[in-house]
Amino acid sequence: MSIEEVVSECKSKMEKATEVLRDDLKAVRTGRASTSLVENIRADFYGTPTPLKQMASLATPQADMIVIKPFDPGSVREIEKAIKNSDLSMAPIVDGRLIRLNVPALSGERRKQLVLGAKQRGEQAKVSIRNIRRDANKQLEKQQKAKAITEDDMEKGEKQIDDMTKKVTDQIDASVKSKADEIMLE
Repeated sequence: MSIEEVVSECKSKMEKATEVLRDDLKAVRTGRASTSLVENIRADFYGTPTPLKQMASLATPQADMIVIKPFDPGSVREIEKAIKNSDLSMAPIVDGRLIRLNVPALSGERRKQLVLGAKQRGEQAKVSIRNIRRDANKQLEKQQKAKAITEDDMEKGEKQIDDMTKKVTDQIDASVKSKADEIMLE
């Protein structure tokens, strides 16, 4: 495997890790209703855990309400149960074939907890980025020991990986800070 392939593979793994973090941060509640809060909650749909966005239409008719309308009206109870079991701390209101979620205003204490949770998710993402960097550097060392690349090439590859790691961790910090600011301002 060439240096370029190792660096490219490392880059794609890092991009996936940051994408997972962004999706996680979307699900963190702010004071405003957003369908991203519930779209990835998994409910039992004929024996298969399925994300809500695949089972129902999601809408925010008001700034403080989410409306979930299942495509199959028989799955209302399963969706209600999944929402109750999630970490949203919201009580679903079943209204015939609809489920309504009232998004209450956040207290100052709850906002601080949510910011702390967002920061912890950011730290977890950074740990996975550092693990990806470590694995890529090990691959380069193996290549160098096998005489497939020179020591200079290995150092050049390690520098590229370190630069990429720095850039990605800066992006993670920016995403977490943006989310923290959004939580505290709402």
